[in-house]
Amino acid sequence: MTAGSSAVRRTRWRDRIVAALVLVAVWMLLWGVFSWATLAGGIVVAAVVLKVFPLPAVTFAGRPHPLGLLRFAVRFAGDLVRASVQLAVLAFRLGHQPRSAIIRVPLRVPSDLVLTLTGEAVSLVPGSLIVDTDQASTTLYIHVIGVADRDAVERFRREVYATEARIVRAIGSEAEIGMLGRPVPVRRREDS
Repeated sequence: MTAGSSAVRRTRWRDRIVAALVLVAVWMLLWGVFSWATLAGGIVVAAVVLKVFPLPAVTFAGRPHPLGLLRFAVRFAGDLVRASVQLAVLAFRLGHQPRSAIIRVPLRVPSDLVLTLTGEAVSLVPGSLIVDTDQASTTLYIHVIGVADRDAVERFRREVYATEARIVRAIGSEAEIGMLGRPVPVRRREDS
């Protein structure tokens, strides 16, 4: 056994343990009861789920950056409040039909984890929802409500890029953080 295969094996075990801990935590939160029986049941369910439905490997090349995590959390909370207020204003404007669009956003960092986390963060903010992803090109297709014109579309696209950057700066590797310096992919005429 080589040192490289040993490191890969340790990484796989670490990923499985993290997945099991997350599944147990979700199990306990769903039951709403923190007891030894619930914990034991969660461990059994996590073991069965991980054995019967093995998850594909998701590479995590980075490490948590506490200051980046704090910046992401604070900005995400602010985005939730701001978007909720904007959506409430749209809902109560009588006679106004808000326009919506599906916006294509190719991300700069080619990582499944960054694609997933960016998509989740964008979808959790009211008024936007991921409708499709293209894993090969790490592209998000996002339905957005309340876009009045192309300037609003571009503003939203820049917000997604800013979210991607905050996520990468919170958990990314040095190489991934360096990719944020790449120019934003050029928008073709048919893109919205």
